[in-house]
Amino acid sequence: MANITVFGSGAMGTAVAMHLARAGNDTTLWASPWDVQVLPSLLGERRHPGLPAHLPDQLRVLGPDDLAAAADGIEIAVMGAHSGGARTLSRTVRESDAGIPLVVGLAKGLERGTGRRMSEIYAEEIGHDRVVAMGGPALAAEIAQDLPTAAVLASAHVESVEFAADAFRSGTFHVSLSTDVAGVEYATVAKNVTAIGMGLLDGFGKVSDLAYRNAKAALFTQAVDEMRGLLLALGAQAETAAGLAGLGDALVTSLGGRNRLYGELIGEGADPEHTLRDLVAQGLTVEGVESAREVRRLTDQFGLDLPLHSQVHRILFEGVPARSILDCLKG
Repeated sequence: MANITVFGSGAMGTAVAMHLARAGNDTTLWASPWDVQVLPSLLGERRHPGLPAHLPDQLRVLGPDDLAAAADGIEIAVMGAHSGGARTLSRTVRESDAGIPLVVGLAKGLERGTGRRMSEIYAEEIGHDRVVAMGGPALAAEIAQDLPTAAVLASAHVESVEFAADAFRSGTFHVSLSTDVAGVEYATVAKNVTAIGMGLLDGFGKVSDLAYRNAKAALFTQAVDEMRGLLLALGAQAETAAGLAGLGDALVTSLGGRNRLYGELIGEGADPEHTLRDLVAQGLTVEGVESAREVRRLTDQFGLDLPLHSQVHRILFEGVPARSILDCLKG
C-alpha cells in the first residue's frame, strides 16, 4: 500500500485519513495552522469533534510544526481543505520542500474570484498536473464509521488515478475511475445548488406539515438535467451528470448536510444573508452560496437556460421569495 499524508484535519480530511489507515496504508493526518482548535481532541481523545468515530490506532497525527515530517517521503498528498482554503493549503505544503509526486483533492467547488477548478489550483501550486479529483456521494461521517461508500476518482493521468484508486479501495469503499476531470469538478458545484433548492422544499414542509414529495422529485430530476446541460456546455461528458459525481452526489447532499440545511432554514422564512452569517458563526461552511454565484456566472457566460439553478440564485441574492422555486415546475 501507499505512504500517504492527508493535509488538513477538517471533518472530511480526518474521515478520509481514518479510511486510508484502515485500508492498510501508512497514513499521517497533518493538522494545519487553521485546524489547531481540533488538534487537542485528535491527540488526546483520538477523535474529531465533528465525527462519530474514534481514530484508528494506526493513524499518526501531527501538528502544524511538524509539516516537514508529515511531507517526508510520501507517495500521495491528500488535500483536505475546502475550496476557499485549497490554494493556501497547497502552497503551504509545497513550501515544505518535500517532493509531492501525486495529489488527491477532496475540495468541492471553484475558487472565488477566479473560477478556477480545484485540480487547476493544485497543479499551479504544487508544480505538476499529476492531480486526482475525488467526487461522488461520500459523507464524512459515514466514511469515518466505515459505512459502505462509492466515490469516483478522476484524472487525466491513468497511472496516477489507478495508483490512488488502489490506495482508496477497500471492502467498504468502492472506487470508479474517470478521465472527465472537469465534469466531476463542475458537477460538485452544481450539486450544492441543487441541495439548497431541495432544502427550500424541506423548509416549506416544516412550516406547513406537508411533504412536497412530488415537487421534490420533479425538481430534483430537473436539477440533474440542468447539470447535464451545464457540463455539456463546459466540454464535459453527459455521462458524468448521471453518475456518482453528478446524480449520486446531488442526491446525498440533498438528503442531508449544510447546503440542504441552509435551504431549509430559508424555506422556513429565514433571511438568506442573516442565515448564512449564523451558520458561519457556528463554524459551518455553506459552499453552495458561492456555487450559486458560479453557476449563475457560467449560465450567463454560455447563454444557458437553467431555470432551477437560476431561481436559487435569485432567492439567495435578489430578494425573490423562497416559494418561487416552485415556479420551476411550470413548462
